[in-house]
Amino acid sequence: MLLTARYVLPVSSSHIEDGAVLVRGDRIVAVGTRAELTAAHPDEPVRDFGLAVLMPGFVDLHTHLEYSVFRGAVDDVPYTAWKMQVQQKEQRLSSQDWQDSAVLGAMEAIGSGITTVADITTSGNSLVAAKDAGLAGVFYREVSTMDKSKVAGRIAHATEDIDAWQAKAAGSPIEVGIAPHSPYTCHPTLFRAAADLAISKNLPAAIHLAGSQDEYDFVRYGSSALAQDFREQSGWSDVAWLPTGVSPVRYVLQWGLFEVPRLLAVHCVHVDESDIVALAEHGVSIAHCPRCNAKLGMGIAPLRQFFEHGLTVGIGTDSPASNNTVDPFDEMRIGLLLQRGVSNEHDFYRYFTARTFIRLATIWGARALGLEDEIGSLEVGKRADIIAIDLSTSPHMVPTADPYSALVHAANQKDVGMTMVAGRILFDAGEYMSVDKQRALARARESRVKLRS
Repeated sequence: MLLTARYVLPVSSSHIEDGAVLVRGDRIVAVGTRAELTAAHPDEPVRDFGLAVLMPGFVDLHTHLEYSVFRGAVDDVPYTAWKMQVQQKEQRLSSQDWQDSAVLGAMEAIGSGITTVADITTSGNSLVAAKDAGLAGVFYREVSTMDKSKVAGRIAHATEDIDAWQAKAAGSPIEVGIAPHSPYTCHPTLFRAAADLAISKNLPAAIHLAGSQDEYDFVRYGSSALAQDFREQSGWSDVAWLPTGVSPVRYVLQWGLFEVPRLLAVHCVHVDESDIVALAEHGVSIAHCPRCNAKLGMGIAPLRQFFEHGLTVGIGTDSPASNNTVDPFDEMRIGLLLQRGVSNEHDFYRYFTARTFIRLATIWGARALGLEDEIGSLEVGKRADIIAIDLSTSPHMVPTADPYSALVHAANQKDVGMTMVAGRILFDAGEYMSVDKQRALARARESRVKLRS
């Protein structure tokens, strides 16, 4: 099939006006101008999107699909209060509720132009929902406990789940990894055990790291609401914890997790120069979640310093529980504006442009997962993960002078016209091809009643 549009954004090279992408099977066969490709392939069926952008699908570098039903359930509170309230409400949902919530999340991702997700889950519901819907991604089995006596059991259980998930994902563009949750929910030996498992089984790993001031104060000083209220609510009040005197990054560094070759650190807001150097020296990638960080009062990550130290960074939407929508356009736009708001004019041109944030949401996110040879740009031989964004029908998109500016400063998830993963169209002109939309919406409403009670 030959896909054509007013603009084709390969991302890895300059955009093409009146461009085309040739897809056969699950691969991109050619990228060029419409005239070139139609002349070279005169018998190829053509799908013309008109005044639209064709580009690689978005890589959502951090999400929790199964928390989609929590959208707006805990709003207008800072991070620790949010975390504790979500933890309390989790108990009200059944296994079926969690499964259906993950389906809702997969549906929203597809409709938002996301083709690959990096999802952290304990249950594996996100993986099942994504696979059934046709999404690609890396799904990290989350582990946590502050009780040293339970570490071996947690790792053993996680290992069984990882083996089962890998069997379930066989034949799909899905990988499985492991994710010790965070410094405030993991005994330090859990980091070492998770690292050993990841290295021995060649798994990617992820961790929530240096996200909030409360986390920083907990690790360094042994204080904050995470040290008292959250630990008591989690049943760890009798587990000893001594302040470490170092930052969360330096603390985790001591326990071997940074030795994992494909480690993704989520947030990294409360970091200093030495932390950033340590992350860079160990090749740790960063999932930058600007809207979640701002909404929960966590802060603004030092993106310029990440770039200056050569860190690989991509964009994550986090989850509707914390962020309300799975919208990579809002993530790019608000992320860009926040960085400009705390930078100087020189930084505008060097770091904080619309094109930079398109790369963060595509090829750099792919690179952070070690998948840049497979996805993240429109190049011959790569998987046909392609989206179309309409520039013609919504008033907020007309007129369009520059496709990068239009995507970052004006577009939203409603402007996505088509989502394709591995050559298979999953979303087309408002219709979901792989998800029962009405059932997903109905089940979400039913589950939400439990969260309000």
